[in-house]
Amino acid sequence: MRVLSIGNLYPPHFAGGYEILNRGVVEDLRARGHEVRVLVSDRRTGGRGPDDPDVHRTLRSYWEDEEGVVRRGPLRRLALERANAATLRHHLRTLQPELVTWWGMGGLSLSLIEQVRRAGIPAVAVLMDDWPEYAPATDGWLRQFATRPRLGRVAERLTGLPTRIDYAHAATYVFISRSLLERLPPIGPGRVVHPGIDKLFLDPRPAPTEWGGRLLSIGRIDPRKGVGTAIQALAELPEARLTVAGDGPAGFLGELRALAQRAGVAARVDWIGPRGRAELPDLFASHDAVLFPVVWEEPWGLVPLEAMGIGRPVVATGRGGSGEYLRDGENCLLHRPEQPGELARQVRRLAGDDALRERLRAGGLETAGHFTERRFHDELAGLFETVANARTPPR
Repeated sequence: MRVLSIGNLYPPHFAGGYEILNRGVVEDLRARGHEVRVLVSDRRTGGRGPDDPDVHRTLRSYWEDEEGVVRRGPLRRLALERANAATLRHHLRTLQPELVTWWGMGGLSLSLIEQVRRAGIPAVAVLMDDWPEYAPATDGWLRQFATRPRLGRVAERLTGLPTRIDYAHAATYVFISRSLLERLPPIGPGRVVHPGIDKLFLDPRPAPTEWGGRLLSIGRIDPRKGVGTAIQALAELPEARLTVAGDGPAGFLGELRALAQRAGVAARVDWIGPRGRAELPDLFASHDAVLFPVVWEEPWGLVPLEAMGIGRPVVATGRGGSGEYLRDGENCLLHRPEQPGELARQVRRLAGDDALRERLRAGGLETAGHFTERRFHDELAGLFETVANARTPPR
């Protein structure tokens, strides 16, 4: 099977778990003998290292930096759409894909989705965030016709570029959690397939012999992740130390450092930056507990599962998809979002109760063993083959 995988970013240039999971699926399909080509935007996010084989960073993006969308005039929007349409036609012609997979589409030309539909090529969209809601606002071409369908029809006749998308017939949709499925408006036929963790994290380490107060916050750092809550909680945990692993916008990182200074805990916060995937199991194992205090409706959340697979207890909010596997008192301790006092109270419970830590460890190991990357890949590969084999004529 020949597959064209299209999205915004791809490692080593990436923003978070979406791109890591995308690469994992691409590598799995190639290991199964399928030919996979990756087509993504020309954005660069500071990632280092060579590109994987057959990765093409040639799509132009409306979203050119971390601060948001770069506004363009009508002629520049038209030029961007024409360039992306030509790029897509080139890859459809040279690869002759039997399936197109859509990944994170925020900032990209959504008209590409309609062009693939009109070409009659089966597609699967893997939704790991709510881009069907926010991406239309970043698409400078489609946005100008959203409330002017008559103008859109004229523009389409003149340019040959789609000005609307028939989402219901454009793809089969995969949602990584029921929370995400229920949060998004109906878009088309779909199903829930939960992501899982790499076997690298299915490696239980011995529990610490005694509580050391070493807390870990890991992952993409932005306001939605609740790192500020963890920093504030540290003020009520005088014996604890917090490691913050990850990266994010420089401005927001500066705000968090200032928050730590105001809270009087700056000397007990270690900012270690991002870490390579192979380093993460040891990083989890070197801490007593992992914090996941997200404040938004997290689409899924792999960090708690990875911590559980290493055998470390988790303190989290359980917002969004993570609430589908986090069970308070069984495999984690939960607290309300943006409540540093509650987070601190749950950490104190862990510190003072060996039996509780052992119970959460056992429950976490069981949960992690259920949500594996192998299971995720098997389900997606089966779905991809089913959709590709059910190819229908263009509508």
